[in-house]
Amino acid sequence: MEVNAKEFSNDDITVTYDPCICKLSGKCAKELSDVFSNTIIPWINLDNSETDKVVKQIKKCPSGALQYFLKKEKQAV
Repeated sequence: MEVNAKEFSNDDITVTYDPCICKLSGKCAKELSDVFSNTIIPWINLDNSETDKVVKQIKKCPSGALQYFLKKEKQAV
């Protein structure tokens, strides 16, 4: 069975999750449970924390299953 990567976004950031390489350490949910959850779907809620905290946590992912892309600042019209 093929498992596809998942993508989660808000106005500031897009987070991708690749379940095929995740080691299920639970580090993300243990250290930033406001964003990452083992029991709620969708399991990533980017609106529950500041973007810099999300980025710091993603950088701690031991498998690299979590990645992020910052969105460009919106220009005033």
